[in-house]
Amino acid sequence: MRKAWHLSLAAPLMAMLAFAIPAPLSAADDTKEVDRVENAGKVAREIMNIPDDIPQSLLDKADCVIILPSVLKAAFIVGASYGRGVMSCRTGDSFRGPWGAPSMMALEGGSFGFQLGGQATDFVLLIMNERGAGAILSSKVKLGADAAAAAGPVGRNAQADTDVTLRAEVLTYSRSRGLFAGVSLEGSTLRPDNDANEKLYGKKISAKDIVLHKAVPAPPSAKVLLATLTKHSPHHSK
Repeated sequence: MRKAWHLSLAAPLMAMLAFAIPAPLSAADDTKEVDRVENAGKVAREIMNIPDDIPQSLLDKADCVIILPSVLKAAFIVGASYGRGVMSCRTGDSFRGPWGAPSMMALEGGSFGFQLGGQATDFVLLIMNERGAGAILSSKVKLGADAAAAAGPVGRNAQADTDVTLRAEVLTYSRSRGLFAGVSLEGSTLRPDNDANEKLYGKKISAKDIVLHKAVPAPPSAKVLLATLTKHSPHHSK
């Protein structure tokens, strides 16, 4: 009788434990990350279609592009102190292949949060060489200290061969209230958002493995982003 009583309690207990153990993440478990990738694609498409955007010569020389959509000043007031977005790089050992699967990224600190004037601001960053790309994919990088950074010139035919532009590893832009312009983000830090990568891809995976080793295919949410980058800069200009 006592054995049967124990067995009767065991079944519901096992069922409760099964529900308590979290199931493995799937790529669709966190819609926040999916939305972020989709929004980055929309921002890229809108910016690439305005007349005075990023000079073509600079876009063609970029190894990677980082897009952080809708960063809000309010986030910095309450201490969140970061913007989140995605980084897509040209594939291959020397970044000369087609645009690849995005890694989630975070932009933190610095004074950029107080330049937004209460409006949602989109940031676009061009990573101009392998050293800059490798550093950002590996760890936290402080713009202006660990990586030379400068406000990017605007206009498809703008002069893009100035000393400042040529020395920069990262060129930075912002769009707020419909105005697209170069903006200084010196003092801010960039880092891979590995927690967001895990949520997006459904497993623990490093930014380096995503970008450099093509460890995962691009998610469906990156379709617009990759199509836009491919349309406007299909080949790297060496």
